Amino acid sequence: MNSWVNSAEILGSDLPLELSGTGNRRALLMDALREAVRSGRLAPGTRLPPYRSLAADLGLARNTVADAYAELVAEGWLAARQGSGTRVAERAAPVTPVHRARTPERVARPVHDLVQGQPDPSVFPRTAWLASARRALAAAPDDAFGPGDPHGRSELRRALAGYLARVRGVRASPDRIVLCSGAAHGLRLLAEVVGGPWAAEEYGLPFHRGLLASHGVGTRPLGVDADGARVDGLTRRDRAVLLTPAHQFPTGGPLHPARRAAVVDWARTTGGLVVEDDYDGEFRYDRQPVGAVQGLDPEHVVLVGSVSKSLSPALRIGWMVLPQRLVAPVVAAKGEREQFSSATEQLTLADFIESGAYDRQVRRMRQRHRRRRDQLVAALHARAPHVRVTGIAAGLHAVLELPPGTERSAVRAAAWQGLAVEGLGDYLHPGAENARLTARADASLVPHRDGLVVGYATPAEPAYPEALDALCRSLPPVSPPVPAPPQPPAAP
Repeated sequence: MNSWVNSAEILGSDLPLELSGTGNRRALLMDALREAVRSGRLAPGTRLPPYRSLAADLGLARNTVADAYAELVAEGWLAARQGSGTRVAERAAPVTPVHRARTPERVARPVHDLVQGQPDPSVFPRTAWLASARRALAAAPDDAFGPGDPHGRSELRRALAGYLARVRGVRASPDRIVLCSGAAHGLRLLAEVVGGPWAAEEYGLPFHRGLLASHGVGTRPLGVDADGARVDGLTRRDRAVLLTPAHQFPTGGPLHPARRAAVVDWARTTGGLVVEDDYDGEFRYDRQPVGAVQGLDPEHVVLVGSVSKSLSPALRIGWMVLPQRLVAPVVAAKGEREQFSSATEQLTLADFIESGAYDRQVRRMRQRHRRRRDQLVAALHARAPHVRVTGIAAGLHAVLELPPGTERSAVRAAAWQGLAVEGLGDYLHPGAENARLTARADASLVPHRDGLVVGYATPAEPAYPEALDALCRSLPPVSPPVPAPPQPPAAP
């Protein structure tokens, strides 16, 4: 057979596929496709042209290309699905060995993901959401398709007022609820309206602290112990305090009742504002739900919430339940029109809540997360009984307490296993250590500790056991006991 060279562009990717050499044309085509996938020129998920088109471009028989596609599908290089054509198969990237000079804490594309922050996207209630969307669109008034009201759709604000009162003990009428695109958007608006400085729990999301700083609002850390934030550290200079009272993030545990009352007293006395991040208020397993602090004083507490944990962060729908005096300034800060959250999705969520589908989804997810949590605890009990698990009575993550000085090495070991997981120190306020050094000695303060923050809600169901296995392989072994110092010989 004569030597031949030909090429074809791969469906808009501008990637020439070159076939050269002698021999069986189907084998040459398969080699060229394998090399394109292996080299990364054909990325996972790339759609290949129909075999008829590729055959015409390359001057090959249709059966030759069809047979090559079929064999590469059987080998796992390609994937074919009815109605979506032939694509490059999705494959986990191999774990890159950690280079000693630069030690990445997480691999670029981890095989396993236990980073906290989102539910498994595969469990989104598509059928129920679609049913709500159909009903909402059929009943939508004409003004829903015009310029949006920055206050948010009245249908969703009414639904949220009823739901939050029933489930979270919130005291609010619909006119006090302002919709936003999520908790981060709500914090941006509050930073603009309230100004700074703010106090914040010494353990919390760095993203939130950075977001406030980008709007000119500095934060200073409040100590956290077994009863939550040390609100006795608030001063008159603080314009607001950012708290996670239902389940301190990420260390776990609710804010003690005496401290809930104390922070409200601080706000009343100083005119300050309590910003309550209710990030996972619905997910309780081993204790009764803790009502929102907002219910104690709606004029001095803002409750911020969203559907990012209960449904999906992709929906971009959140809310603020505001003191009456802040409603107009916050709406003005949003602008004259709604620019962030789709009116049709707001209407769909309103129907989803009113129909009871939201309650059913939360119950379903609560059962699923509890089962995941129990699997995590059982795996650690069997394979790493020396590791203490905390913060597991609620929420979507747990904290694994590690021996002092082992957190960074555990994160690096996880990267070697292809596991993405974060250290507890990643959430510590940069000023927390200085604040402790300058504070007077207080035996009740919990020392800064080493640990891992494990998001057990994130992986898909089939991947979860393997993620737990990788986690257990990453944990430090039992620390050897420290030998007692030698005793001086007894006096004769």
